[in-house]
Amino acid sequence: MGFWKRLSLPGFLRRTHPTGTDDAKDLLTARFFSFKQLLAANTEAHELFAELEESLRGGRAYGMHYVRALCTKISAAIFRMVSNLNEMAPGRYDRLFERFRDIQQQINPHLSPAPVERGGPLVLTLDEVREEHMPQCGSKMAMLGEASAKLSLHTSPGFVVTAEGYRRFIMDTGLKEEIDRLIQSSIQDAAYDSMYTSSRIMQLISGTELPEDLTREILDAYSAVEKAHTPGMAMAVRSSAVGEDAEGATFAGQYRSLLNVDSGSLLDAYREVIASKWSVEACAYRSSRGIRDEDVPMCVGFMGMVDARSSGVAYSSSPVNFNDTRIRIYSVWGLPKSVVDGSTPTDEFSISRDPECIENTKVAEKVERYVCQAREGTCRLELQPEEAEAPSLTEAQILAVSRMAVALEKHFKHPQDIEWAYDYDGRLLLLQCRPLSEVEPNTAPAVEEDLPKPLFEPGEPASPGVASGPVYKVFKDADTFSFPEGAVLVLRHALPRRASLLNRAAAVLAEQGSAAGHLANVAREFGVPAVFGLRGALEKLDDEGTITVDAETGAVYGGQVDALLKRKTVRRDLMRGSPVRTSLVRAARHIIRLRLLDPDSIDFRARNCRTFHDIMRFCHEKGVQEMFNLSMSSDVRKNAARRLICDVPKQFWVLDLGGAFAEEVEHRTDACVSMAQVQSLPMRALWEGMMAVPWEGPPPVNTRGFM
Repeated sequence: MGFWKRLSLPGFLRRTHPTGTDDAKDLLTARFFSFKQLLAANTEAHELFAELEESLRGGRAYGMHYVRALCTKISAAIFRMVSNLNEMAPGRYDRLFERFRDIQQQINPHLSPAPVERGGPLVLTLDEVREEHMPQCGSKMAMLGEASAKLSLHTSPGFVVTAEGYRRFIMDTGLKEEIDRLIQSSIQDAAYDSMYTSSRIMQLISGTELPEDLTREILDAYSAVEKAHTPGMAMAVRSSAVGEDAEGATFAGQYRSLLNVDSGSLLDAYREVIASKWSVEACAYRSSRGIRDEDVPMCVGFMGMVDARSSGVAYSSSPVNFNDTRIRIYSVWGLPKSVVDGSTPTDEFSISRDPECIENTKVAEKVERYVCQAREGTCRLELQPEEAEAPSLTEAQILAVSRMAVALEKHFKHPQDIEWAYDYDGRLLLLQCRPLSEVEPNTAPAVEEDLPKPLFEPGEPASPGVASGPVYKVFKDADTFSFPEGAVLVLRHALPRRASLLNRAAAVLAEQGSAAGHLANVAREFGVPAVFGLRGALEKLDDEGTITVDAETGAVYGGQVDALLKRKTVRRDLMRGSPVRTSLVRAARHIIRLRLLDPDSIDFRARNCRTFHDIMRFCHEKGVQEMFNLSMSSDVRKNAARRLICDVPKQFWVLDLGGAFAEEVEHRTDACVSMAQVQSLPMRALWEGMMAVPWEGPPPVNTRGFM
């Protein structure tokens, strides 16, 4: 708008002044209220900025919902500052709204989920799946299909419900919006806890009907498998989320697997596996690794159930020392469930590659095995004494499993973690394969000092490292709520669901379990020292305070052993480089950088605000000016302010926002008021504090510094 046009606007040549005491008070009160609101929003924004910077420094885990919630809170605080500044000076700072919108539009792409290309099959048979199908079928099923096709390894027949099948269920039924609402509510409201939110989401998913076309395709795929193999075939229904079983992020044991599922329960089992994506353990794992929920579509594999005579886990290299290339095999009678959940002792075999021979054999005293029930599900059976003490594999079977592990390593060009089973016909079947998590070697020099006597016989190192901390025992889920940061987690069984505590634990000890368990896998990913197989640890550590764990040797010592702690490695920051942290870093560039530094500069203008921090700085500076320039104007001073009579050679003005004085004072510009006439008790207390030290006058004049 041109100058002459502005000049013609009504009121341009005359300022609007308060016409009386009441008008002046109303104007001052309204402006003061907006100023207080601006300062409150400024304080909140500062606190949120500090939280944002703390998150960027690392050392804490957070998910994408937290990032969105934090950035939304910051946006809301900055918008309130802009709004209140414009309430104080209507029309003078409208440009700030424009700058706010532009900055918000620059932030939004870093907070929004990446667009997903929809389409593709809802279901694929295992025969169709290859390694390149990982984005559609997840790593678990893709690698299984690849190994079966390229290496002619025996696998169970089956099919997989793809990522598109998952999206068809979650996105097209309205589940996604409701899940996002529940999670966002739990972040905004501290009264929510993670277990309650998880339970609500899982119940919601379990109670939602599948789309008709997805239901039809699952049942048709099962009918085709049943017709080609065994009528009424029971299935193992297993998670195969995108990103699961990837190198460095195995998700070991964090999602559900249902064994021996009857044909009538397939749809319920599918929903249960999908729901496990939002279990407390799975959410904690993704948060610790900085993995966005939207990057993990939950594909689900359906495989013919293997009635295993013996089964277990094999590693094509040592899981705790990559320089040791011997094959490790852990086996039990029955299904492999007891190996991965650490609930029973396992047989252990070590096989050299060249020449191929069994170097070490350790036969455990096994007490029970998991078997398929007649109709559905699994149960535990006690073993007869002669079977409990017998090795669960023959020498020929040990070597066959070893050759399978080596073949998979050569094909996938990386050491492998495999799950296998022998059926009652003597066939070796591959159940799962994934990259073996790489453990960084400890390069610190060996300890040469004399060490104290260990508290008990060394256990099995499951995740290498050295750590120290107070003992904290976890017997049940309720104990996890009070688990302190930096404590040593002590368990009876190395259960996979205790992985949710690893981002707080200094180390892990368990009476039962092995390096083949899911908890050991996750501990190695997180770089948390772990020792399993420590019989009697819960009882013997009853009165211990701080202990030192040497997971290189499997020994546990009382107190803090400084000689060992010299070998302590720095915990890896699992958030660094993760998708969630990358999103926060990119959003933060438009939030916390500050360019408007000098309020006296000609560039200190609304149009030059490039970040939320710039807007915050600008609003605070201009808010103070608008408040106190008005307060010291002749109109307000005449009608709503009184000069304070005091013994200090300095002028003080008391602003009247309503009922400030005990008695009326004439409306003259030279009107004064004493502190005895001020009714506000906080103001009188403030003045008393200001006058507590007698005024000593200005500092003495001297010539120092003139030269």
